[in-house]
Amino acid sequence: MTSVPAPYIVLHDEVATALAEGRAVVALETTIVVHGLPTPINLEVGAQCESVVRAAGAVPATIGVMGGSLRVGMDPSELARLAEPGRGSAKLSTRDLGFAVATRGDGATTVAGTIAVAHYAGIAVMATGGLGGVHRGAHETFDESADLTALSRTPVVVVASGVKSILDIGATLERLDSLGVPIAGYRTGRFPGFYLHDSGFDLDWRVESPEVAAASFAAHRHWSKTGMLVANPIDEPRQLDARLHDEALAAALAYATSSGARGKDVTPVVLAEFARCTAGASVQVNRDLVVSNATVAAQIAVALAALDA
Repeated sequence: MTSVPAPYIVLHDEVATALAEGRAVVALETTIVVHGLPTPINLEVGAQCESVVRAAGAVPATIGVMGGSLRVGMDPSELARLAEPGRGSAKLSTRDLGFAVATRGDGATTVAGTIAVAHYAGIAVMATGGLGGVHRGAHETFDESADLTALSRTPVVVVASGVKSILDIGATLERLDSLGVPIAGYRTGRFPGFYLHDSGFDLDWRVESPEVAAASFAAHRHWSKTGMLVANPIDEPRQLDARLHDEALAAALAYATSSGARGKDVTPVVLAEFARCTAGASVQVNRDLVVSNATVAAQIAVALAALDA
């Protein structure tokens, strides 16, 4: 590991070398591994994402906190330790990072936490499964993911398959518009529905290639400090059956309400019940889309590095 001048961050040697040489690097979150997917699929997905990033010509930088150190690039053994159920690794958004560092804690970074650390380390592209968003009923609860405001003030490209369908997708798109965050569909003019190829919402912009996505962001960051969302849909043949999706979603939302889940506990409760109702089919879709997003993110990172050379 290599410490960098920025306090608290520890760069993996491979990541440090790539950044010093101006090569493409892709940030990967750890929440999906530690809190989002069941064992052993979680570690398999983590390894697969790193593999496809390398195959596309970029260097993966899996981000998490271990013993109070912001790790930018983690070995498989370190990620496995972070994901151990008994370890109690926290779920870290941007607001939580200072506490985790000060208390020498362990934690998995969300999209917000990941892009904050990535930008601090000099990484401009991140891949995830789905962006957080505005929750259903937010007009009463004010429940909105910190991912949205983090993206509005952190100049990083995030490649995601939209937002999870458990959220209020229309309200999320309106919020991103208000925050000045540009969204482009990747080879589509419709916003993805995470488990579904199409959420039913139109987008103003689409990009047909990693090169166009990279060029758009390179131009955008000249006059804006916001990030950019590249919405990459799950391939139609791999999407969840629409009827199964709707039935499972209704059941999962009802279960979350009856269980009394609140705040950040709602999403994991709903997703776990959703996976149970779909007999694990949703987990496979989640796996497929996050690996696809890692591939697209790596291609964008390579194109962006070429522009910056």
